[in-house]
Amino acid sequence: MAIQRRQFLTGSAAVALAMCGAMPQGWAQESNAAPVEDTWPGLVDDLFKGRTLVDGTGLLNIDAPSRAEDAALVPVGLSVTLPADDARKLARLWLVVDQNPSPLVGTFEIGPKSGLTAISTRIRVNTYSNLHAVAELSDGTLYMSEKFVKAAGGCSAPAAKRAGEADAWLGHMRLKPLPAAANASSRTAEALFMMRHPNNSGLQMDQVTHLYVPAHFVQDLKIWQGDDLVLAMEGGISISEDPNFRFNYAVNGAPVMRARAVDTQGGVFENSWPIGKPAT
Repeated sequence: MAIQRRQFLTGSAAVALAMCGAMPQGWAQESNAAPVEDTWPGLVDDLFKGRTLVDGTGLLNIDAPSRAEDAALVPVGLSVTLPADDARKLARLWLVVDQNPSPLVGTFEIGPKSGLTAISTRIRVNTYSNLHAVAELSDGTLYMSEKFVKAAGGCSAPAAKRAGEADAWLGHMRLKPLPAAANASSRTAEALFMMRHPNNSGLQMDQVTHLYVPAHFVQDLKIWQGDDLVLAMEGGISISEDPNFRFNYAVNGAPVMRARAVDTQGGVFENSWPIGKPAT
């Protein structure tokens, strides 16, 4: 199973579909016991190819519930706090749910001028598992943190919306400025990006046909402030239905923020929004 898990992690959407179709019907209803296999060492080999991971305690924080209310909508926040005299910047983040069928939730590239230090989203958790976050700073150092979360069945939980309802709004995007944006004197702001998309995992069963719903998820998302990249995400099946991402950023004075998303069925979705300038 560990070999299959690592192949699924690095494979294409086609591999994901093939594996999902082969899953036994009761596979997702696993025992709520703690994981018996430590898959993290193998995942580290696959993702980081021998690079050293430094303990991120005090630098990289994972904000997630110890016991999730809904395994299909588990809130997770990642934040990096550097000392005031540390000139390094956040360059990349990885989020992993060790025991999920596709452990890599997403890889987030951080724009070099973005000022982004925190991002949060909602994820699926299939069984009791460690979450691991890894942050790469601008000097290439990798920092790792972990947190254990109790949740089960998130990857196979039925979609909240019927197929027709989801299709009618497929790809609709919103960008909501958050109250932190009022603190313009620090030239920082915060926003919530929301997108309507089923993000089907391939492990969910149609309640009428009793067939698996094919995997269909957002695999690429980019958000810019003017021409400057804020963040770029490569995502997988572990991101919840209707993906949303809350993030902070440094205001650069650009009049527009824009987003572009691509899903596994070739759908391309774009939108843009006017944004305010910082106070002078």
